[in-house]
Amino acid sequence: MSRLVQQGTAAHGAGKGPGRSQGRARSAFGLALGLLALLSGCKHAGAYTWVDQVAPEPEASEYQIVRGDTLSVRVFGQEGMSARARVREDGKISLPFLQDVQVVGYTPPVLAQQLQTRLKDYFANPVVTVALEEPRPFTVSVMGEVARPGLVQVERSNPGVLPALASAGGLTPFADHDAIFVLRPGSPPRRIRFKYEALTTAEGRAAAFRLQSGDVVVVE
Repeated sequence: MSRLVQQGTAAHGAGKGPGRSQGRARSAFGLALGLLALLSGCKHAGAYTWVDQVAPEPEASEYQIVRGDTLSVRVFGQEGMSARARVREDGKISLPFLQDVQVVGYTPPVLAQQLQTRLKDYFANPVVTVALEEPRPFTVSVMGEVARPGLVQVERSNPGVLPALASAGGLTPFADHDAIFVLRPGSPPRRIRFKYEALTTAEGRAAAFRLQSGDVVVVE
């Protein structure tokens, strides 16, 4: 497993640059390496659970807006008050008349109701709709026998293991197709095993498994 850590570190070292986003990426990758090292040194590091034995996750509740999402705000009959805006790091968007509006943590319908209430100060009976145009991707680490190990972005609309592997360039010729793992932080950390064939043929629960922010995908 130490070879995987070295390989991931080398990939991370390439193409460094300034900026807050790269700082967050370095921090996330460091956490991934720490989780990998923890499992490597763990007495039960060889233990795993096949994905078909993992209990299905409960249905996600209604989507809550996060930083980096792009929203479409439409005010019926008032095009000048409508806008398309990306949620800033402070959790707000800027709208005509209302200026900065806090949106993080709200669902689109609840936000629409709040905007309707505030717009009543400007005209009668406003009708507002809020739609999520582009959800913010999140990052996971992909390590081991893939073409481009490192951090990859995963779309929230399709956060599966196969898309993450594709974003990392796919498997190398040396990859073990029966030894793909998702390392999930927790107490204790979990090690969930997949077969590549099950991922590509949508067999069992493999294709429906949803990655979470902080997961590490390892191909042996």
